[in-house]
Amino acid sequence: MTAIPLGDLQASVVDRSAFTSLSDYFALCSTFLSYLEESQPTRIVSPSHPNYMFFQYGQDHGHKITRPLNSDLFVENVGNFRNAFNRFMTFLEDIRRVGTGNAMGAIHARYLDSNEINQVVYTIQQSIGSVGDSFENPNQSRKRVGQLFECLIKLIIKEVGLECESRTISLPIPDFPGMMMPYELDLVFSRHQAIFASETRVLEPFEVVGSVKTTSKDRIDKIFLDKYLLSKLLGRQVPVVAIFLHDVQRAVRGQSIFGINSTFKTNHFLGYSVALNRLDGVYYVDPRPEMITNEHLRREIASFQHFLVHGLWDLAE
Repeated sequence: MTAIPLGDLQASVVDRSAFTSLSDYFALCSTFLSYLEESQPTRIVSPSHPNYMFFQYGQDHGHKITRPLNSDLFVENVGNFRNAFNRFMTFLEDIRRVGTGNAMGAIHARYLDSNEINQVVYTIQQSIGSVGDSFENPNQSRKRVGQLFECLIKLIIKEVGLECESRTISLPIPDFPGMMMPYELDLVFSRHQAIFASETRVLEPFEVVGSVKTTSKDRIDKIFLDKYLLSKLLGRQVPVVAIFLHDVQRAVRGQSIFGINSTFKTNHFLGYSVALNRLDGVYYVDPRPEMITNEHLRREIASFQHFLVHGLWDLAE
């Protein structure tokens, strides 16, 4: 069987007109997983963290190496992924029908215990990222990969029945009458449909700001600053949540180039929480172990699944 050309997947990733629905994400991910099964690139397990792996492409793609992939979350088998995605879409439909995620715990207890929501989202986004890693120049796709994660989260939120769009708002500058500062927001979501459009240059009291990044590396300070500035300049508390995919990167460990480093800065995160303000929610698709074992972090950080089932609805009342 002839492997699907990786070049076709590269073209899909950089196509600005693509990825307008969750089915588009499903299609690319399924195709990438089929590519892995058919072309069988070298699979490398991290010697320092055996639950992380890498794929190394062949000579045609310069033996490029993918980002670290968490094998506890990444669904390699295309058939298993298709089944998981179908269950995920059914779950989102159930949430939309009920009108809240907080009722889902009892109805879908076994499904939620499986952690399959995080697995589906992780597999989709890391498939996109792995295609991006195959480019001759990684800068060709780096920004696009981040944009596609933001769009993926937006589409999921819209799929459960909430309003959600990116927006640029105008913030008034105190003591400078008529002076306004433009401010770009990754996502703004709400249960209300009135006065909600990407062209709207204000932020309504019932709306929640979402910052969506693949990693917190070099970005965590800005998210805390966003909440501080928005609240200060608008004269009211603005709810701000952060959604991250992961916080790991490949690192050299001894003689191996396949080690894993955490990019999460615990002390910075806690320092900003105390000195500036707490965020209204921080969610990871692939949380670091310390986010579970550290009691201080555990109070501030939860999984993306928790956001979808509980946090999203608690905020968007």
